Amino acid sequence: MAEDLAGARRDYDRADLSEEAAGRDPVALFGDWYDTAAATPEVIEPNAMTLATVGPDGLPAARTVLLKGLDQDGFVFFTGTDSAKGRDLAAHPYAALTFTWLALQRQVRVVGRATALPRDQVEAYFGSRPRESRLGAWASVAAGGQSAPVASREVLDLAYAEVGSRFAEGEVPCPPSWGGYLVRPASIEFWQGRTGRLHDRLLFVRDPEGWTRQRLAP
Repeated sequence: MAEDLAGARRDYDRADLSEEAAGRDPVALFGDWYDTAAATPEVIEPNAMTLATVGPDGLPAARTVLLKGLDQDGFVFFTGTDSAKGRDLAAHPYAALTFTWLALQRQVRVVGRATALPRDQVEAYFGSRPRESRLGAWASVAAGGQSAPVASREVLDLAYAEVGSRFAEGEVPCPPSWGGYLVRPASIEFWQGRTGRLHDRLLFVRDPEGWTRQRLAP
């Protein structure tokens, strides 16, 4: 297996990334890249992103979540505030996001401060989710909270059945421990794979006047 891994490689030759094509607005560029990813059948879950945080113990952690909002203020995602990532962000309110669209030979890295979203925005989004997803959030709460140890799958199934009965009539409200975060980017890096591993990397850094742009060595 080790030999197979050492020899595993693919040349990247789909596109390039010039300063002229990138422009000066990284949020607009991200939107263009996202639209391309969303329109590419080979890209599954184009809004999937790796969220990296640092815990109270100083150890890093990374997991995949879904981007659910984007504007000039930043990148939005939702989760349980009592989850492992919620506790991490309470201790160290900074996050790194990585979008990887291998079919397009592209990657975007975001680093910034994460702030909790207002409750009305959280509830509005929660209400837009499928009923099964809303019940699933409550089942997680009933089983001890997101990221809590669970004795078995049966415990989760029983919790789901219980909340299904509890909310059989009417709407499923937003759990108090369910929330969302805005990651306001301090930097955004765009990576386009190039042949011979001479990749294009453009880094945008936010300053008081807006964004500065620089090219990085691959």
